[in-house]
This record gives sequence, C-alpha cells and structure tokens, in this order.
Amino acid sequence: MASIKGIVRNLLDRPGGVPLAPYQKIVKAAGGQAERVRALDKLPAPDMTDLAEFCAVVREAADRTLGLRPYDAQLLGTLALLDGKVAEMATGEGKTLSGAMAAAGYALQGKRVHVISVNDYLARRDAEWMAPLYEALGVSVGWIDQNSSPAERREAYAKNVTYGPVSEIGFDVLRDRLRTDPEEIIVPAPEVALVDEADSVLVDEARVPLVMAGSTDPGNAVPEMAALVRQLVRGYHYEIDEQSRNVYLTPKGADSVENILGVELYDEHEPGTLIELNLALHAHALLARDVDYIVRDGKVQLINPSRGRVALLQRWPDGLQAAVEAKEALPPSEKGEILDSITIQGLIRRYPQICGMTGTAVAVSEQLGEFYGLKVAVIPPNRPCVRVDEPDRIYPTVPDKDAALVEEIQAVHETGRPILIGTLDVAESENLAQLLQRRGMEPVVLNAKNDAEEAAIISRAGERGAITVSTQMAGRGTDIRLGDGVAELGGLYVIGSGRHPSSRLDDQLRGRAGRQGDPGGSVFFVSMEDALITQFVPDERPPAADPDGVVRHRRGAYIVGHAQRVAEGVNLEIHRNTWRYTRLLEQQRELILEWRDKVLRGDAASNALETADPERWAAMPEETRDETARQIVLHAIDRCWTEHLAFLTDLREGIHLRALGRMSPVDEFQREAVAEYKSLLAEVERRSLEAFEAPEPDLRRPAATWTYLVQDNPFGTEWDRILKRVSSATRRG
Repeated sequence: MASIKGIVRNLLDRPGGVPLAPYQKIVKAAGGQAERVRALDKLPAPDMTDLAEFCAVVREAADRTLGLRPYDAQLLGTLALLDGKVAEMATGEGKTLSGAMAAAGYALQGKRVHVISVNDYLARRDAEWMAPLYEALGVSVGWIDQNSSPAERREAYAKNVTYGPVSEIGFDVLRDRLRTDPEEIIVPAPEVALVDEADSVLVDEARVPLVMAGSTDPGNAVPEMAALVRQLVRGYHYEIDEQSRNVYLTPKGADSVENILGVELYDEHEPGTLIELNLALHAHALLARDVDYIVRDGKVQLINPSRGRVALLQRWPDGLQAAVEAKEALPPSEKGEILDSITIQGLIRRYPQICGMTGTAVAVSEQLGEFYGLKVAVIPPNRPCVRVDEPDRIYPTVPDKDAALVEEIQAVHETGRPILIGTLDVAESENLAQLLQRRGMEPVVLNAKNDAEEAAIISRAGERGAITVSTQMAGRGTDIRLGDGVAELGGLYVIGSGRHPSSRLDDQLRGRAGRQGDPGGSVFFVSMEDALITQFVPDERPPAADPDGVVRHRRGAYIVGHAQRVAEGVNLEIHRNTWRYTRLLEQQRELILEWRDKVLRGDAASNALETADPERWAAMPEETRDETARQIVLHAIDRCWTEHLAFLTDLREGIHLRALGRMSPVDEFQREAVAEYKSLLAEVERRSLEAFEAPEPDLRRPAATWTYLVQDNPFGTEWDRILKRVSSATRRG
C-alpha cells in the first residue's frame, strides 16, 4: 500500500500535476447559482467560506462592472491562486481578471495583497482597469510606480490590494530599512504576494540584487584606458572564451600594455591598473551597444535580457558601469557604497503566502518547487488552441538565415496576413527592419528604444498587412486582436529570428498567436552560427545543408534543442549557487532587522546605554536622552551592516579560489560570514557606547541615496573566474 501511495504522490507532484477536479466541482456549483445571482438587484458581500458562492458573485460583479463575464477557465485560475498555486494560463486567456478576482478573495479574508508585476505600465493599467470590480466587492485598490511620491506610496500601500512592479516594492522595503522614525515607514507587514508573469519574476530575475546606495564620491573611470583597449586586437592582444563571458590578455597583449603604460601589470602590491584595464577590456570586448545597453539622453541604459526593455534603474557594479561610460565618452555616474540590498527571491520569500500566474510555468516547475515550495496548476484554455506550430527552419550560417527570413516575411506579407517577428536584441531588430524597408515593406519596430509606445504598437500587430518587429514579447501584457478578414488569411503569423536561451521565451512568443481559439501560426528560423549554438555547444559539428540551403537532418534539430537545454541548465545552476550564498545573508539580515526594529520602536537602545554607562545616562537631559540613544544605536547598526555587506562582497569574490585547495567555497563562505556577523554585534555595542560617551557624536548619514538593480554575474560564473585566474597565471609563468 505504501508503494502505491508513493506512486500516486509522485504522479501528483509531476510538473503541472495539481489536480483540477476540486476546482472544477466548485466552478460547476457556481454555475448552478448563476441565474439566482444574476436576478439580484444588489450583489451580496461574497462569503469566502463558500467558494462556489464567491465564484458566482464575483463572476456577476465582473460582468456588471467591466463587461467581462469570466469563463470557467478564469474561475479555475482564480481558485488555483486562492489555493496558493501558480496557475499556468495561456496568453489571451484572461489572467488579469483571474488575478483580480483572486486578490479580491484574499482581501475579503482580511489579508493584505500585493499584486506584483514586471513593470510600471502593467501595474497601473491593471489596477485602474480592475478598479470597478474591486469597488463592487467592497475592496480598495491602489498602485505604485517609479514616479510615485512617498505620500502616494503610503496611500497605495494602505489599500486592501496594491499593484506594483517588483523592483519598486523591493526598493520601498529597502528604504524602510533605513528609517530612523517609525512614523516614516511606508510598507506594511507582508501577507500575500500574487505574482504576475511568475516565471519571469520568481525565476529569471530571482537572483538579481536590488540595491540601496549612499553617496561617497563622484564616479571615476580612466578615459585613457578606454582609448587604450580600443587599440588592442582580438586574437593577438586578447582572447574571448567560447561562451563570450570572459576576456583575457594574451602574453603579447600584456607586454604591449605594460610598454604603453610603463607599469608592471601583475604587481600584487599595485593591483589598481590591472583592475582598471580588465574593466575597460570587458566593457570594450564583451558589452555591445544596442545589445547589452543603449545610450539615450546622455546616459548608459541597460537592456534587461529577459524582457528586451530598458531597465531604467539597473546598472552594473560601479567599476564596470564607469568603464562602459568611459567607453561611450560619457561623464561617470555618481559612485556610492551599498547601504543594503536584497535579491528578488529574498523579497518574495518574505511573504507568508505566495501565488502566481503565467503562460509558461510547467517548464520551471522544478525551480518553483525548489525555491518557493510552489506547485503548478495547468488551466485548460477556454477554447482549444488551433495555432499551427511549424518545425524550426535551420540554416548553416546567419546570412543564410537572414536571407530566408526576409524572403518568408515578404511572401507572407503579400497575402495581407499580419506578421510578428521576435528578435533577440535591439541591433538585430533594427537591422531586420532596414532589410525589410529595402524590399519596400514598412515594419513597426518595438524594442528597448521605444518601449514606452509598446501597448499601442502591440494592439495594432494583428491588423491586416501589419509587420511588427519586437525584441521580446514576454510580459508585454497587451492582447493582439485580429483585424477584419485576418482570420480567413490564417490569423497572426509569429516568426522567431532565433531560439532564446530559454524555451519559455520561445513559448511566450508563440503564444501571441492563436489566442482564444483564433487561427494562427508560428515558426523559428535558426542558424548553426547563432550565439545559442556557439556559446553553449561549441564542439557540436552541424550536419550539412540540403541543396536548397536548409538543414533538414535530424541532428540539426537535436543540436538546437541540446544548446537550449544546456543554457537552461547553466541558468538554473547560477540560480542555485546564488541562493546558496545569499540564503545565509538573508537570515542574518532578518536577525539584524528584528534587532533594529526593537531599537526603532521600543526602548532597547535606552536600556542598553543606561546599563552600559549609568552616570552618563543620568547626566543627559531626560526629555531628549531616549531619542538620542535611539539615533546612536540605529546609526551604529546601519554603519556596521554596510561594512558587513562590503566584507561579504569581497569575501565572495575570492572565496572560489579555495576550491583549488579542495575546500568547499560555499562552506568556507558561510563559516567566515557567521564569524564576521558575531563580531558585528559586538562592534555595534562598542560603537554605540563610544558615540554615547562622546561630547558630539558623529551620526551623519549619506547626503544622497539612490536605488538600482545590479546586473547579475557580469564576469561569468564563479568557476569561469577560477579558470581565468589559473589560466592567466599559467600564461605568465
């Protein structure tokens, strides 16, 4: 019997294995109440102990207020969310409404809900769009974006349901951690996180650190170093590894640079020049304009690789950021020290209850279970998908692929059928647009340079004769509706100009066609020279093409799939490794925040300082000493925590070398981090007492603070860095 139970358990735990029968039973019961509820002049407050009644009432409320009557599939998604699951719902199936109904359900249970989105536009649009439904159910709703003032944020967080982009909610949490007055705290205690585009937020961006920085000094970079590396020749002065994640000088390159600069690059007592050179070389050789970043309004703006959008608040670590600015002959941005940081995974895990929705959850069900304890419920579509997904068209070279791609677009365009082309980066989208224009076509380009216009561009992508070129369709959040007569032409035709490193991104692109049973089609054009192939399976030998130039041998499709699986495996291992290092830091952060909160809101500081020096305490003015004690201890905690973060950053950068001594880098990191944290507590007490006994304690804080996201792993994986150091030492030997 036990073995049978185990088999059943494993079956239910398979990807997307959450049984829908309990939800379907509730939805059927709700359908039985539809006529009764529809006849009511005034809808009753939903009873959350009777989910069938809740579904019947919320369905009628959505119909009356929004003109949208939820399908059974949308109610199934709502119930999965209320059950703490990730609901996989195909593009166009109405996730926004399902999410709003679930958020209202949680709010009616007395829980505070944060609906977490991927960008400002979706947060505001969805909150305003769903507001009449919330009002009808007696639930208040608000939203924040990066332009919200502190007062607007406070008002939004006071609502039952708050919509906001994940980065802004994270930055508000970081700001609150530096408050010195409890009345200034904005974000309430976390209760429910309902995550839109859950795979993007919980997996793709989970390891991205959100950072609160304080000013130290103006940024600096060496323009001369940027000019120097421009003179270096790849293959002679420097080499790039096969995955294009690391760059290193050759012996000839090192000699040339030393002769030009008149220094010894590898002098361990003067490492500054080598660091500046490596940063400049990395910016020059590995970071491409219009691929990794754009230059707009005199600033370097990073492109989020999983969204194809400008990440307005994202930057590389200070040294690399300044090197890219020097490369583009721009003034360096302000430099600062990290006051606090949190990964998006750490942010989401603060919530006692997490649920989410996306069109592509099954592919990452392992990560969702491993990192968040979440299971996936696959919601069947309201209407069967009839989209025709063609096999990949594979070519030997990039020029071969591009030529075939343009020919296909022109041939389909002449029929009037709308086409959506998904490209991998900004440069490719603009190059393709130029090729199409030379053929007399007029494509509309949606990329990181004009992402503010995305909703309008996407909404017209299904019109007859439309050609839309987009760098990334994930999380765009706008349905593509077919224009007049387009269904008869076969519906929207989606073309991918190459496979993404994640199969989910391919599926999200495909999913733009065939919404709600519409006709549609999709195909991907791939070359054996695409970066996915050359970076992740460089040793694979591609098969020969047929006489017409197309690779039809089954090994070609195998190589493409294999490269994608390798890429997904690399990203998963980076995620796991990042969490191994940050998990302990998150635990230490929670402990110090608990201590800080007792100081901020209570008399812990007064009790500690009075006990440490009763005479000094008695000599202080009674009306000010509690507040003085509070500010002294808060300042000591914050300064020591900032220094602790800097220590751990330096420790992690070099800890991987211990693997060469057959030690576990993660174990060594945690051992030293624990020891350092213990000394931090003693140091806070020492500094607090020192400031308390000083005639005029120095409690200055940064004159300016700002927030940003750090681009993760800009110098490759930890093992890459070990190999690079070892190989560099070997070359110099």
